[in-house]
This record gives sequence, C-alpha cells and structure tokens, in this order.
Amino acid sequence: MKIIWLGHGSFRIEIEDQVLLLDPWLTGNPMLTDAQHAPATRGATHILITHAHFDHITDLVPLSKSLGAPAVGIYDLMTWFEGNDGLSTVGFNMGGTVELGRVSVSLVPALHSTSLGGAPDAPVGREAGFIIRGEGHTIYVSGDTGIMADMDWIGAYYKPDIGILSAGGHFTMDMAGAAWAAKRYFDFKTVIPCHYRTFDLLEQSAEDLIAGLPGVDVIEPQVMEPISL
Repeated sequence: MKIIWLGHGSFRIEIEDQVLLLDPWLTGNPMLTDAQHAPATRGATHILITHAHFDHITDLVPLSKSLGAPAVGIYDLMTWFEGNDGLSTVGFNMGGTVELGRVSVSLVPALHSTSLGGAPDAPVGREAGFIIRGEGHTIYVSGDTGIMADMDWIGAYYKPDIGILSAGGHFTMDMAGAAWAAKRYFDFKTVIPCHYRTFDLLEQSAEDLIAGLPGVDVIEPQVMEPISL
C-alpha cells in the first residue's frame, strides 16, 4: 500500500486493486505544482469526498469525468453532483459501508461544517470521515474535524492502525489536540498529519504531534513522496 500526500487534505492512496483520490484539491493548491497534477491523479479508480468546502471539491467534477472515476461520499452531496453535473457517484451515509473492488470504505462522523460555495442552497449532507480497509490495514481518515466524542466508538469498533489526521489548527484540531485524541481514543501504529503547512495561519510542523505520541510512528508527509506501509 502507498499513501501519497498531494498537499493540504488531499491524498492518493494505492491499496489492493484501487487507486483512491481523497479530497483532491489541485487547482489553486499552493503545495502542488501544475506538473504534478497528472501523476497525482493518473489511474484513479474512485474519488472520496469528505465534505463540500472548496479545498476538498474544486477539482472533483473535471477529474471524475476525465478519469471515469466515480465520486464517493455522503448521499446528499453525491446526489447533487449526479443530478447537477452528471457524475457517476456512490452515495451512502453514516455507518454505511461500500465495497470498491477489494477495498471497503465506511462513512463515519466528523465535527466541522460544510457548504457548497457556488450553490449555497445545495443539499450537501454533513461533513464526514472515512474508514478504509484493505491489505490487512484499517485507515481512519478524520476529514476536517475537531476532537469529538464519536472518536471513542470509531476507535473501539473499527480499530484502525493508521490515522490520517487533519491537524493544522484554526479550521481543525491542532497537532497537540490530534495527539491527545489519538492517545485517548485510538491505538494507532502509524499517524500521518495533514491540512497543515498550506497557509501561514496553519501549523507548519508536526512537532507537537510527534512529542505527544511516543511509540507511534508519526510520519510527516512530503508532497508526492510515497509512504509505503
């Protein structure tokens, strides 16, 4: 399995027979060069969307159409993109699980906000995270979130060994908060922070996350450098 950071909250996850794009923000992403767009998205089989903010969906429609990759996410938002933009979608809801080839993806709560800037009255559902299972691993993708009590049952029920945690502060939990939540609610072997370093108002390093999780392999990702697990 390879987990590849595309900057901010965007990832390419190569797992089993799938290439999953997670919240791919290419256009306007200051961490990803134009030359990196094609290799970042090549061969994608599905596009997972946690919520409707611009830094998570800006490139969804053109990517889904050009790659022939269905969008996957909460039912309301997927129904909107299917009806408004003609996308192929997989819509489901909290606690639901879908099978994408040999990979299973479950939808879990997040604590944030969500809205579609160009269509403020669109039915976007609510913000979410994902549980992704394959190759003997269970990945918890927090999505944009603060610390929340739901992490208790998510950790106990799904038992993820890998955490991809939005931890840049200001819009989400910060590094110290993410470390506290990881220690209290989960038993991660590996943690990968994201949603940081993009702008000056976000945290610029994972120092507090690393310090708060002794014994956990906290990997500070580098854009387009694969993390093999």
